[in-house]
Amino acid sequence: MSYDAMNTNDSTSEAPQRKIDVFEGLDPSIRDRTKKMLMYFIVFAVVMLFAGFTSAYIVSNVGQFWVHIEPVQDLWISNVLIVLSSLPMWLSLRSMKQGKPQASFIFLAITFGLGVAFTVLQLNGWGQLQDKGMGWTVDELASGAKAYRWNSINQLLEGPAEWGVDYTIVQDGTALNYRPETKQLFASDDVLMARDITIDVVRTSNSSAGYLFILILIHLFHLALGLAYLVVNGIRILRGKITPDDTIRLHTGGVYWHFLGLLWVYLFAFLFLIH
Repeated sequence: MSYDAMNTNDSTSEAPQRKIDVFEGLDPSIRDRTKKMLMYFIVFAVVMLFAGFTSAYIVSNVGQFWVHIEPVQDLWISNVLIVLSSLPMWLSLRSMKQGKPQASFIFLAITFGLGVAFTVLQLNGWGQLQDKGMGWTVDELASGAKAYRWNSINQLLEGPAEWGVDYTIVQDGTALNYRPETKQLFASDDVLMARDITIDVVRTSNSSAGYLFILILIHLFHLALGLAYLVVNGIRILRGKITPDDTIRLHTGGVYWHFLGLLWVYLFAFLFLIH
């Protein structure tokens, strides 16, 4: 084999492979519609996931003793941040369409910062609930391993949380009567507090807090995906892959982000405000 042939083969093997674009040669509007439909499908799948959990929450609540937890301050503040974060997300798309990529990137970075702040407040808020006894108890076994179990209603009554301030226990949406001196519970219609039902209540598993933990955790997982998409789109803006004539990825990212904000507002109202 000649030197020229060998050189040709080497250069061919070292040539970078061009990324295949499945939409190459097609009308750009087809690509845009496809990406939008894919995002709407993702949103629909997430809606169905949370609909299943909230339906299970409602069914489990019927006729049972249910712990209603009062939201801590950090969770209230996180509501403001996630709602505010939609504004710079919208402004990022608007700026790009106006031919201002630098402003678009800045607004996207602001959205990312608010999203991170929201996540931190969520974790802090859950930590505060944990400190009040509304979370896990960690037991160390003889082998040195750790065993995790969800705090029972009895542990909650014995813990640092304050009745009426941090939590109440309800049945069919109505709070039970509570005697703090003796830590006794009575039915909501037992105004005279004549029949102690504490034993019946503490035998009930604390399912409400478990649902709360699962729903917040799943939402934070989807939020992490949204934050990652913001980073990817930020890099695309810096590299010039998102232009005023091609904003579909900013649009779909915005749809997902606005949806996450609405989803959390719904979850917050459902878990903390509606008995």
